[in-house]
Amino acid sequence: MATLTFKDFKSDQEVRWCPGCGDHAVLAALQRALPKVSQALNYDKERYVVVSGIGCSSRLPYYMDTYGFHSIHGRATAISTGIKVANPWLTVWQACGDGDALAIGGNHFIHAIRRNIDINIILFNNQIYGLTKGQYSPTSKFGAITKTSPYGTVEHPFNPGALVLGAKGTFFARSLDVELKLNEEIMTAAALHDGCSVMEMLTNCVIFNDGAHKNLSDPALKADNTIVLRHGEKMIFGKNHDKGLIYDGKKIRVVHIGEGGFTEEDILVHDAHTDNIGIHMALAEMKGPDYPVALGVIRDVKDITYDDGVRDQVKDVMAKSKIHCVDDLLHSGSTWEVE
Repeated sequence: MATLTFKDFKSDQEVRWCPGCGDHAVLAALQRALPKVSQALNYDKERYVVVSGIGCSSRLPYYMDTYGFHSIHGRATAISTGIKVANPWLTVWQACGDGDALAIGGNHFIHAIRRNIDINIILFNNQIYGLTKGQYSPTSKFGAITKTSPYGTVEHPFNPGALVLGAKGTFFARSLDVELKLNEEIMTAAALHDGCSVMEMLTNCVIFNDGAHKNLSDPALKADNTIVLRHGEKMIFGKNHDKGLIYDGKKIRVVHIGEGGFTEEDILVHDAHTDNIGIHMALAEMKGPDYPVALGVIRDVKDITYDDGVRDQVKDVMAKSKIHCVDDLLHSGSTWEVE
């Protein structure tokens, strides 16, 4: 099989996102990650299909030189599920926005996670409805001023990580649009994960919600306001690499290494593979100003997948029955008994 490069995944379509939109960077990361995935899994390009719903991010299938399906609002997860169950040979990627996936598509989203269907979901979270020109979304911050909340929102937002883990998700990762290398790393890990992989990409909408993640992406601030988690590594962060996370028996705490008797030996080691969902939930829910926002792969555990379960069940039933397909049923006799 020929070695694939990012050029093999670039379509001939003009990218129509606004200049400066964070979606450009996420697209570039995916086009760079898939050749690595292809090499690791010995996949050719014809195994990939990209599905989307409705929204700015949902134009992504047009820009990928793969099979694609631009579906309807909120239903990308349902269509991704159908594709994977009908043809398990395909590797399914889904692009969706915070409004598309968590509002009208919320039910499909949580049940795909609960079922652990082997699909890869990229959730573009810019905390706003962009395509429909600036309404608040399920992830907009409390008090956000938008076209549909001129005096500020009066509802608390979803934390996508907590939502995924609450649905017993087996893979959750988070990153910023500008973190190209980290995004490639996350996408590769998601593809290698057997089950439903959710990647929250914190993206910037330069038109309707510019600077929503500035406290995390600003080079002068991000070292102290974010922590990149990697399995097996100490949870250390900070501009001077002098802060870390400990567990005091009740909750996770931020400590300064070298102060108060704390050393690097006291700092927690990230275990993305532990079944203990509580520690992953605590990491996913961290936010400023008291905590850094966790980036990287937060959870990556093994469990049975829905598509494998369906396939095994069908094989088992077929092995015990004379009827293996509809054609067999139609030719099995002139009458049927309904019991």
